[in-house]
Amino acid sequence: MMNRIWIVLLLALSLPLPLSWPAAAQEKIKVDLELNLMADGSGSIEYDEFLLQRRGYAKALFDRRVIDSIRFGPKGRIALAYVEWSGPEFKEKIVQWTMIQTKQDIEAFAKRLEDHPREVFYGGTALGDAILYGVSSLETNKFVSDRRVIDLSADGSDKDGLDAVVGRAQALARRITVNGLPIVGEWPELEIFFKENAIGGPGAFYVPAYDFRDFEIAVRKKLIREIVGYDNVATAGR
Repeated sequence: MMNRIWIVLLLALSLPLPLSWPAAAQEKIKVDLELNLMADGSGSIEYDEFLLQRRGYAKALFDRRVIDSIRFGPKGRIALAYVEWSGPEFKEKIVQWTMIQTKQDIEAFAKRLEDHPREVFYGGTALGDAILYGVSSLETNKFVSDRRVIDLSADGSDKDGLDAVVGRAQALARRITVNGLPIVGEWPELEIFFKENAIGGPGAFYVPAYDFRDFEIAVRKKLIREIVGYDNVATAGR
């Protein structure tokens, strides 16, 4: 078993990432957190579920507690992007990397998210490829921080493309945390799958949504914990 794990890790670290990385990047903007929201847009997400998912993220971002969490940080600002993904070849950056520092910033981000039409309609659930895309996007954006996080939501396990553990290995090699938001539905084993195969890195955790109706609550809890940071969760709650 251990030999198989090492083989997977070695293969993962040898894989090229989807985007080329510049050798010498221009000076980057310092933020408290770079957070890449990666939402499942695969064929299993029906249109009403897609709307609940999009609106869940948007409403969670509008929540006063989220902007208060951003202000809690040393610099008082984060970088945020939103991507929808499905199979290995389908990823669409719905909202580009944006610096969030004020209530107006986060409301504008949420509004762009709500207004953007759906562009990913079909394809399997390729968790490993989604994580790899998230890693590449974090490596090539114009921000720099001590915490880089991929926030991965999905309503299923690996059905297409690279295994989640392969993508996770790439993230861990670059000290990128992968957190999970499994949309459990009628498959409680999805929580275990996320825990064992998808999440990892400093302070990694997952928050389950048991159906799309409670998605907004799960997203809000998750965002606040990610923004405040693992070491500061207790302090922020006082």
